[in-house]
Parts: sequence; structure tokens; C-alpha cells
Amino acid sequence: MLHLNTFPNKFRSLLLMLSFSLTLSSCSTIDESERYIYVPPVASTRAVLIEDFTGQRCINCPNAALEIEKLKEQYGADTIIAVGIHSGPLAVYSRGNVLGLRTAEGDAYYDHWKIEQEPMGYINRRGEIATLDHWATIVREAIQVPTDISMRIDSRYESADNKLHIDLVIVVGEPFEGQLQLWVTENNIVAMQMMPDGSANPSYVHNHVFRRSVNGTWGTPFTATQGQIQELSFDCDVDASWQLDNLSIVGFLYNDKGVHQVVECPAEWFLSETINDNKNK
Repeated sequence: MLHLNTFPNKFRSLLLMLSFSLTLSSCSTIDESERYIYVPPVASTRAVLIEDFTGQRCINCPNAALEIEKLKEQYGADTIIAVGIHSGPLAVYSRGNVLGLRTAEGDAYYDHWKIEQEPMGYINRRGEIATLDHWATIVREAIQVPTDISMRIDSRYESADNKLHIDLVIVVGEPFEGQLQLWVTENNIVAMQMMPDGSANPSYVHNHVFRRSVNGTWGTPFTATQGQIQELSFDCDVDASWQLDNLSIVGFLYNDKGVHQVVECPAEWFLSETINDNKNK
């Protein structure tokens, strides 16, 4: 039997959800011995994914970063999950002494969604890709769209194989068919950024930067029947250029109707588990 007092306050409501209804998406520690009983759900708490198409040579892109921070302050960091996708002609690849944040996968998303200018935001992959002045309205509307999907992520770092080991529990109220996507993002990257006044800031701090997909550019197929609870695991190699304590894992379920749920697991969780595991050895 599970006892709620054995879990941090933040996740007691999640365990209640898994036992009684779908009420929260979050990240936490998953014990292999835990099993959950499905009960017909109420609507789960909706989180919103902002895919922020950006570039280091984009003078207006710092304004998009400020808008994301405002939205996080307004709705909460667990509700607004942003990923900065450095891509297209205004983005920069690393070369020599230049630290660039552009990736081939980011370019694939840029090309697929036919991005023509930056900054642009795709919010929950619903409707049109939007310019910055529309983000607040679209986010407010997206939060009000109900979902019956809840996701829980746990990730841990193993130094022996230099991998992130990622475990998920996904609870689906109604039948679902689509894709599961897992991304690695990184905060606090100091690198050049062109600013709105036209100057170049060599000490600009970039956050929620897309680093790599864990399970392919477009994710892996995910199908669930009504009331199904699925437990999944993935591994991801850790690149030498990444700062481990600044990483996050972002996971979301999507199909041709958009993103149905998204959750983020920051480094403070999987590194704390690594530290605790080392202490117990």
C-alpha cells in the first residue's frame, strides 16, 4: 500500500490523482514496485508547450525570452513549458571559438513548420504559428482546453555509462493515438546574442535551449486504450558540452490535433536522486 507521507508535498496530489482521478502532471521518483488503479477521471491539469523558434542573430528574440518569463510568472513554471529551438538562418552553429546553439534537429522543425521569421512560437501545436504579440492570448486559450492525460517523469544520471535514464508513467482517460516526444533542454548557457538595440551581447544567458531529442526527431508512436496506464523507459547519452545540473527533460504527447499534455523534469530532481543513490552505496 502507498503512503502519501513518504512523498514530497508536491507529489502527494499526483499519487491521489493516480489512485482516484487525473488531476496533475509532474515529475518525480518512480518506484518499480508502484502500481496504480485506474478510476474514471476528471480533467487533468493542463500544461502548455511553447516552441520558441529563435536565433542568436535575431535582434527581437530576447523579447520573446522576456515574454516567456512573464507567462511563467503569471501561470506557473509547471504550467508554461518553453523550449527554445535555435534554427534557421538567424541561428548559429558552433565553430571554432564561437558557441552556437543551432542544431540539425532544430532546423528540421524550422523547415517542417515553414518558419519564415523569428521569433515565432508554436503553442501546443494548435492553430497557426504565431508572432510574439499573440502569445499571451493563445496561451490563455490553450490553458482552458481540457485534457484527460497525465504524465509523470523521473530521470536519473548514471556516471558509469554517462547516460540519463528516463522513466515515465502516462495515464490516459480516453483512447489516444499519436506520438510521444522526449527532448533534452538546457538552461543558463552563456553565449552571444544580438539585442534589440542592434548590439551583440557576448554574455547573454540563454534558457530552455533545445539540445537533443531522446527518441527521434518526431518521437515514437504511442497508443493507449481508455483508462490505460503505461510505464515506459528511455536512455539518452549525455553530450560533453552539456552542463548536467542545467538540464531538463521535456516530454509531451501529440497528434494531428496538437499537444495533449506536456511535462518537464528539471535537473534538480534527477541529480538529487543520483546523489542519494551514491550515498546509499
